Amino acid sequence: MVALVIAEHDNASLKASTLHTVTAAAQAGGDVHVLVAGSNAGAAAAAAAAVAGVSKVIHADAAYFADGLAENVAEQALAIAASYSHILAPATAYGKNILPRVAAKLDVAQISEITKVDAPDTFERPIYAGNAIATVQSSDKVKVITVRATGFDAAAATGGSAAVETVAAVADSGKSSFVGREVAKSDRPELTAAKIIVSGGRGMGSGEAFKILEPLADKLNAAMGASRAAVDAGFVPNDWQVGQTGKIVAPNLYIAVGISGAIQHLAGMKDSKTIVAINKDPEAPIFSVADYGIVGDLFEVVPQLVAELG
Repeated sequence: MVALVIAEHDNASLKASTLHTVTAAAQAGGDVHVLVAGSNAGAAAAAAAAVAGVSKVIHADAAYFADGLAENVAEQALAIAASYSHILAPATAYGKNILPRVAAKLDVAQISEITKVDAPDTFERPIYAGNAIATVQSSDKVKVITVRATGFDAAAATGGSAAVETVAAVADSGKSSFVGREVAKSDRPELTAAKIIVSGGRGMGSGEAFKILEPLADKLNAAMGASRAAVDAGFVPNDWQVGQTGKIVAPNLYIAVGISGAIQHLAGMKDSKTIVAINKDPEAPIFSVADYGIVGDLFEVVPQLVAELG
């Protein structure tokens, strides 16, 4: 068995999600190959070759791969798919855009957002907002899988010495073109990669009130997040949203402030190593998953916490 990981990258370096996906691929058994389809992406291919556990990197380079258009990357994966028992990608917007196309063309059922590999043909994935775990066994010749990064440790980014094989790029599909990208800029860590996250919920009361969390995030060098309720209320931007319909995170420390703990939010953060909840309602569901809970007025507790941190 040989597994193919479709690398998520920016042409210069690998995204952290790729390292988690390599771990899942290795657990599925056999060798692990990584496909780097990009434009002037030699640096990303070299980074993939250095990842521990990777035995080969397949590098396809063309201008129309520059922005990761799903139609083109999927076709490149399909061009080499016959050699693989498993094809995996991160369960990010990138992977979710590409792999359904691959699965449809191969006429197989995609297995989405796995969190555990039980056997080469058997995987676990959360359902019902994480309240149940489904065990899925596939009899398809090729297993097409998206991987939830929070379920697997990241493979070491160094220590590997895989060969890099350059292959001919498939023709541009012509079905889509890159128009533009609006990227939110922040001096804080990126939400899905942050080791510490400070999140606010509807209990903050307003967007202006979120500023009370900034000194705490600054002290901890943390990313800032929010519940869907806070985002829907217009308190903060959409890209702050943590939860089933937002970003799935698993930092070392997650501080939930004024978040009641709806199922959809818990699904996005309950795998955090340590959870601290601050809420004035002692019956709030967030306390059921919290390692440490503070019942009190967040507008008093948060400044006190910042003062204690010095």
